[in-house]
Amino acid sequence: MELHLLRRKSSQKIDSLLFSVPDDRAEQRTCLICGDRATGLHYGIISCEGCKGFFKRSICNKRVYRCSRDKNCVMSRKQRNRCQYCRLLKCLQMGMNRKAIREDGMPGGRNKSIGPVQISEEEIERIMSGQEFEEEANHWSNHGDSDHSSPGNRASESNQPSPGSTLSSSRSVELNGFMAFREQYMGMSVPPHYQYIPHLFSYSTHSPLLPPQARSLDPQSYSLIHQLVSAEDLEPLGTPMLIEDGYAVTQAELFALLCRLADELLFRQIAWIKKLPFFCELSIKDYTCLLSSTWQELILLSSLTVYSKQIFGELADVTAKYSPSDEELHRFSDEGMEVIERLIYLYHKFHQLKVSNEEYACMKAINFLNQDIRGLTSASQLEQLNKRYWYICQDFTEYKYTHQPNRFPDLMMCLPEIRYIAGKMVNVPLEQLPLLFKVVLHSCKTSVGKE
Repeated sequence: MELHLLRRKSSQKIDSLLFSVPDDRAEQRTCLICGDRATGLHYGIISCEGCKGFFKRSICNKRVYRCSRDKNCVMSRKQRNRCQYCRLLKCLQMGMNRKAIREDGMPGGRNKSIGPVQISEEEIERIMSGQEFEEEANHWSNHGDSDHSSPGNRASESNQPSPGSTLSSSRSVELNGFMAFREQYMGMSVPPHYQYIPHLFSYSTHSPLLPPQARSLDPQSYSLIHQLVSAEDLEPLGTPMLIEDGYAVTQAELFALLCRLADELLFRQIAWIKKLPFFCELSIKDYTCLLSSTWQELILLSSLTVYSKQIFGELADVTAKYSPSDEELHRFSDEGMEVIERLIYLYHKFHQLKVSNEEYACMKAINFLNQDIRGLTSASQLEQLNKRYWYICQDFTEYKYTHQPNRFPDLMMCLPEIRYIAGKMVNVPLEQLPLLFKVVLHSCKTSVGKE
């Protein structure tokens, strides 16, 4: 595979993952913020009237809240009013789109086509601290408009949370394997910042959502899921990954192996596209545009799920025979370190969820059908397909995992994280990829082996 493929940057925004709810099933939906009965699609996500109004008031009035606990309060119908900070934080992390709010504050969205967004943690932090509102106010003030910020909502710099302060200790990742690895080669401990990973937002396991009810799977959902799974090549990877005992793998050899694996995985994605049930509904140009923008994400998703046993088994054994030099360790970039942390966290997330083939097939289709990618000729059609498989995936998880009400949002929140990691990996120097994979695979295999 050409090396420049590994450097191609994805220019797309996080796509609209959520769907509009059919009228005959609206009562079955729950608010993604507090678990109350949802009334529809509000500011990009499925939510109740209470959370819709709260989000609108918070943004329009430029509210800045404070959490008296650890910024990880449980959100439920009964407890949602106890901490406004955590409620707004959850609205932003679940994808509520503040750009969908009308500027005049009147009822109705500004643009019905605006979907959910996945904004960076830095931007969320600026909104929560009030810095974003101040910057917007200064922008308008510099252009002759009045300052729209409200009194008492400005936050001092000292009150702005640090990157580590928004993380609960319960969400830190077990990095003992990596810490031992780094100490072995460099004789130094891991910096405190890297012992925490910017967490994926997920529901608390204690969140009292609506009680599970017996239900049946829609026949159309079953048929479409079966077609998606049939399009997948779930056979083991054919790239040889067996190394003789005692053989020392070089950096160049490991990099060549990673390229061969990427080649095979990319070839499987091309074959997958041709078998999709909706293949004839889109143009070849759109498929080319979609694949060129999402291939890294598709490969990453498959490596963490359906091919994880080989990747974190056979490939991990190969990387274990590679010993980086002191110079390689000292030159390892901050971008690479962030990718390592997020990959380890995401691996544990998927390991905990034990994603089924059906869920994987749906997640892959949803991620692929990104109508926000530039250059598409059928964006509206892509949006409808995206919504179709979003709904199908939710229908399936709610049917099969009745006693796991948080499962579907947990799965969906992994997709923007995959996109973020894929986007960050293009900034990691190519020569650092062997070390990156060695650390990730070593840490994950070591931590799982202790369970």
